Amino acid sequence: MSKLNIYDLYRHVYPTTLLDNSKKIMEEGRIGKAMIGGVEKEYVRGMKMSEYTPWLKRTSNEEEPILGDYFTDYMNREDVRAVFNIPAEVQAWSQCTRKISYHELDECSMWIYPILRHQTRILKYSGDTDGAVPTAGTRDWIKMLDWPVLEDYRPWFTNGQVSGYIEEYDGMTFQTVKGVGHMAPQWARQPVQDMINAFIHNEPI
Repeated sequence: MSKLNIYDLYRHVYPTTLLDNSKKIMEEGRIGKAMIGGVEKEYVRGMKMSEYTPWLKRTSNEEEPILGDYFTDYMNREDVRAVFNIPAEVQAWSQCTRKISYHELDECSMWIYPILRHQTRILKYSGDTDGAVPTAGTRDWIKMLDWPVLEDYRPWFTNGQVSGYIEEYDGMTFQTVKGVGHMAPQWARQPVQDMINAFIHNEPI
């Protein structure tokens, strides 16, 4: 799996970033600096997957690439922060932090669905080439809700082409998006737009 794009199994894995992969740069070049409100603030550039998902067990000892260093640089530009109305006194932004301590729950978010059922319409969608949050796992936990199936798994279409599959439960609509992963709206713009518009307006798709 170390050679695959875990978030989109059909997409390329880019081995380099704007940061040089030499050890010196990896260690020293990750500290970015930005002038914010006349004060220089430091932030960590980019992220490693072990930082983004520290709870996952690693199967490889290979050096991890730095991902998203350009994005942290962009988000810490003073003009970008101004557009987002981020006050100058707020710290510089990093993609990952050790300052927030998370703990795991056996039930995860399963408890919220029975509460929302029949109060709020729910759409759950999944890109079917997502290796991080795979469609098969999503289908498994939805089945654990044990809600009646109102409409069996069937294809849905965009311009005559299969865009994925849909299944209607008593309390939730589940749709897959074909050939894309975690960031389905980025790579399947028209199908995802059609899917969301149909759901919002309660129209058949």
